[in-house]
Amino acid sequence: MKKLNTLHSTAIPLPIENIDTDQIIPARFLKATNKSGFGENLFRDWRYNKDGSENEDFILNNEDYSGEILVAGNNFGCGSSREHAAWALEDYGFRVIISSYFADIFKGNALNNGILPIQVSKEVLNQILHEVDNDPKTLLTVDLENQELKVESTGISTAFEIDSYKKMCLLNGYDDIDFLLSKKEKIEAFEASRTLG
Repeated sequence: MKKLNTLHSTAIPLPIENIDTDQIIPARFLKATNKSGFGENLFRDWRYNKDGSENEDFILNNEDYSGEILVAGNNFGCGSSREHAAWALEDYGFRVIISSYFADIFKGNALNNGILPIQVSKEVLNQILHEVDNDPKTLLTVDLENQELKVESTGISTAFEIDSYKKMCLLNGYDDIDFLLSKKEKIEAFEASRTLG
């Protein structure tokens, strides 16, 4: 996984509540077991019309908006527990998702795949959505080390919570296996001490 420490990025606003994992990546695209390629079908049924043409009204098709941060409505990632939703978001290029609430399983899947879900109050979420919607060039700063999110143009700043283990993994670019491998020498030394004892 890519390391994540401080991220300065514009954001894409998606102020829709209760976005479930089937809307993030429809079930018909879950046949592959490789993580790559899922981004092209992210929000597929919203991004494209039935004839395959782009839905010009959907935010991901608006060239004014770009960035590695998605600002979504309340209760993001609800529904089934498919990890493919996190794969699709990561493959598309999102590093951070901001919402006022995340489904627990989605939150875990996001963290396991290098995406930082930042939960903020509804008031702060509405402020961020307002700023980003009004100005696509609005710059957000995510400081994972200090667990702070800031809107540069207004000075809106808020702290966020994250599990200490998952924070360490994101800062170092570790998945769970990478973390174990980073402790290889200590594990081997411990095992050696047990056999000698």
